[in-house]
Amino acid sequence: MTTTLRVVFDPSAPGIGPDLAVAARELAAGLVATAPSGCEVRAIVPSDGGDVPQVSQAVAGVDRLPVGSAAASALWRRGLRAGAGDGLIHSPTLAAPLVRHDRVHDHDQTVVTLWDLKPWESPDELSRTDAAWSRAMLRRAARHADAVVVPTHELARRVAELAPLGDRLRVISGAPSADLRVPSDEVGRRRDLTLPDGYVLLSGSTAPSDRLRTGFEAIVRSGRDTAVVVIDAPEGQEPEVAELAAAAGLPERRLHVRGSLDAPDRAAVMAGAVAFLAAADSSAFPWRTLDALRLGVPIVAADSATHRELLLDGATFAAGDPGSLGDELAGALSSTSTVERLAVLAADRGRAFSWLGAAERVWQLHAEL
Repeated sequence: MTTTLRVVFDPSAPGIGPDLAVAARELAAGLVATAPSGCEVRAIVPSDGGDVPQVSQAVAGVDRLPVGSAAASALWRRGLRAGAGDGLIHSPTLAAPLVRHDRVHDHDQTVVTLWDLKPWESPDELSRTDAAWSRAMLRRAARHADAVVVPTHELARRVAELAPLGDRLRVISGAPSADLRVPSDEVGRRRDLTLPDGYVLLSGSTAPSDRLRTGFEAIVRSGRDTAVVVIDAPEGQEPEVAELAAAAGLPERRLHVRGSLDAPDRAAVMAGAVAFLAAADSSAFPWRTLDALRLGVPIVAADSATHRELLLDGATFAAGDPGSLGDELAGALSSTSTVERLAVLAADRGRAFSWLGAAERVWQLHAEL
């Protein structure tokens, strides 16, 4: 008898950005690669989810919902299955049919994943609809999920304060994309993006939780006349990012703002950085910081529980104020040997994160349930 684990793949559900869409694909592929004997993986995809070749080529089959993403999200929030059926269901997000089921007698399981607490900690940075949907789905998870996966122990601690989940909270970290490798044409890609040589790299938007201004002020206070590159700026937000930089005292000539990049371009940009500055100190899973680890980019990070847990000795830490971060950045860039040492430490730590390892832990979780 074959045991089927079905993975929800809904990249258009509320609050799900490119990183979580990639995470769903990577996890599905990892689950296929690590499936125990007698087990298979299928995907649950909304009717408007397109072909999704990265998923359909990896899994045993794709189960199409009779409704689109928006309708499925609305029905799941109301406690309806939206055609998802039953059995073993794992969602890399909160998007899942969280309904009453019998795990003991019918062997039904539903597991969901929560990557950040922005709907609770920074609701103004989301649409009211998305924030309300996430809060409602966590309430449903508290009633009906067999487990809720979070990527860090720090996030588990915070989620435990919001929902009565007890030992149903499980920690399974995410990882950089398997496609994140420095391409052979990295120099050409950076040239096409009109980037200079050697820069400090930041990631984020003008949202207060991203703390871009803190990062800009830290770079100014470091005293280093280094170019600054920002990636992942939302389309059309470049002028606002430039205003933040100017307010922090960073000359316009040193700033280069780019949007969301695919994995090869992002890897090429990271490979050209002398350091990655992680100024944000929220409990959200820091996708770009993990990317920098994977590629061996020296990291200067705001001292937070999340950064300490994930980065360990793969980064250098400073208090989250601009002065402390600036001093640490100046020290990190003070000599070639220091930069090389921090790069080695980052790369060593980066090897601890993989989607295959995450998938093995997901199979173990469902076996325990």
